[in-house]
Amino acid sequence: MIEIDGSQGEGGGQMVRNSCALAIATGLPFRITQIRARRSRPGLMRQHVTAVEAACVISGAECSGLGVGSSELSFRPGKVTPGEYHFAVGTAGSTGLVLQTVLMPLAMADKPSRLVLEGGTHNLLAPPFDFIERCFLPVINRMGPQVSARVVKHGFYPRGGGRIEVDITPAPLQPIDCLDRGERIAVAAQALFAALPFEIAQRMLDRSRKGLPDWPEDAFAARQLPEDQGPGVILMLEARYAHATEIVSGFGQLGVPAERLAKSCAARMNGYLDSSAFAGPYLADQLILPFTLAGGGRFTTVKPSQHLLTAIEIATRFTGRRIELSQQLDGTHLVAFEAALRPEEVQIVDARAAP
Repeated sequence: MIEIDGSQGEGGGQMVRNSCALAIATGLPFRITQIRARRSRPGLMRQHVTAVEAACVISGAECSGLGVGSSELSFRPGKVTPGEYHFAVGTAGSTGLVLQTVLMPLAMADKPSRLVLEGGTHNLLAPPFDFIERCFLPVINRMGPQVSARVVKHGFYPRGGGRIEVDITPAPLQPIDCLDRGERIAVAAQALFAALPFEIAQRMLDRSRKGLPDWPEDAFAARQLPEDQGPGVILMLEARYAHATEIVSGFGQLGVPAERLAKSCAARMNGYLDSSAFAGPYLADQLILPFTLAGGGRFTTVKPSQHLLTAIEIATRFTGRRIELSQQLDGTHLVAFEAALRPEEVQIVDARAAP
């Protein structure tokens, strides 16, 4: 039983999701306490509960302490059973975060699977569907498994009601190197909106143009969705390279001017454009699981976030694999997955292995 203090490191739901995925893959049970203790609303939220429920269903796991608001959880995994699954968050909670919890175990299974996930597809504090489809899944597909995803219906916060479908053809994970993003192929800025005035989307695009003056005029576009898929608006700035794609997004919020949101998005995109790293900060977080389970590989990223550092620590705890992070001369950071550590070398977010 691995003991994890959920208030340490990044201290969010990522620790729960990654622990579930790693427990299923390694067969190691865990207990996590003080879940999201430093958040404004501590404990498990609905999307976290759905993610753990999904992990239990696909692996026949035994779980105690699972419920909205719970601050402690024990999880003892079973054997993965591929197949067709339908999971509904029941709120605008992120379908993408539920997918992250079960994807790698199913991608390493012995038969294909199909997932139908209902909830939020474009909501705060989670990667939008477009990011998962165009930034994350292409890397997974290079590693062996073949995963395709499509959005059937968009779901914005706070209404939700979205639906995505995912097909997974499993294969052994192969270590790969993702060191160079290659030449730039295209850029695009899209304001996606539903049940809101067009002028909000237009203001986002106008401010984005100022922050990205070298982007061509035809790179900026607004797309209106059916009324019943809103209300909501998201700005997505995309830079596509030969070997990598980065999407920077900003979600419309009450009280936050469209111009302020767009200015922030443009600044974040410029930070990525000015770097030569393969992965932006959010993609780097998500690559820790597949690279760890592949048992090797390397990728470059921008300045490490606390999310990345915590993901590395949790992965090391479950697998005993050394994950080295080093700054390169060009300012990028190299994440290298090396040989297994000796047990006494593993030190993870103030957590200690239970006797």
